[in-house]
Amino acid sequence: MDLEQRVADLERRLAALEAAGRTAPGIGEGDFWALEGLKEQLAELGAADGGVLFTGAVRLPTGERYEWQHGTLVEGLLGEDWPSAAESFAALGHPVRLRLLREILGGRRTAAELAESEEVGTTGQIYHHLRQLTGAGWLHTTGRGRYEVPPGRVVPLLVVLSAARP
Repeated sequence: MDLEQRVADLERRLAALEAAGRTAPGIGEGDFWALEGLKEQLAELGAADGGVLFTGAVRLPTGERYEWQHGTLVEGLLGEDWPSAAESFAALGHPVRLRLLREILGGRRTAAELAESEEVGTTGQIYHHLRQLTGAGWLHTTGRGRYEVPPGRVVPLLVVLSAARP
């Protein structure tokens, strides 16, 4: 579908919503607005097996803001080599590493600042965990011994944590 047709379709749909006096449902209103949008996109793509979407708009305690979205087709996910994701999951599989990530998102960015936190171990142990997280792509260095979660990994990290909740 070309751009002009897509814009025309969007304008038509917006006009219909305005005429009906409806607004898009909000978070917590019990409506699956994100799911319905995903299903429309999947139908346009002819993706019979479905897809997965995760998205977020986040403001960290440091004031940094991140908006991010990722969608993928189920066909591609089921066809991938799942064991290749093991390193990334393994890096998150240690309580101290999760604590370090939380502290870094909260504004503690250097090993010295992180060492002030309880239950993270010695400086040597902290560096070991930071290397594991950096190697798996959950952290990168910004120079002068400062660490941060890459912008494209903030929302995925929060999604993984949300998915791990009972």
